[in-house]
Amino acid sequence: MSYQAVDQKKEDFRKYLEKNGIIDALTKVLVGLYEEPEKPESPIEFIKQFLGGPGDVDLEALKHENEELKKRVDELQARVEELTNPNGLQAEADSAPAQ
Repeated sequence: MSYQAVDQKKEDFRKYLEKNGIIDALTKVLVGLYEEPEKPESPIEFIKQFLGGPGDVDLEALKHENEELKKRVDELQARVEELTNPNGLQAEADSAPAQ
């Protein structure tokens, strides 16, 4: 790859960051960190919080909870279907085309 191609790639990336507000956001968070009277023990956590990211989140627990809730939704949807259509199997047979 030529030197000009690398420079062009860098310039394109810089424009992308600028266009999407990334440079401004990073500048603000770094200024906020600089102006913080008591420097945080974990600058990464400070940056995450400043940018609105989740703090100490147990990702595996959230995934597990999500799976459990999806199962519960499926169960409840089946129950709703059962209650709204007590002859569910009969309705399906009635709607099938006669052969």
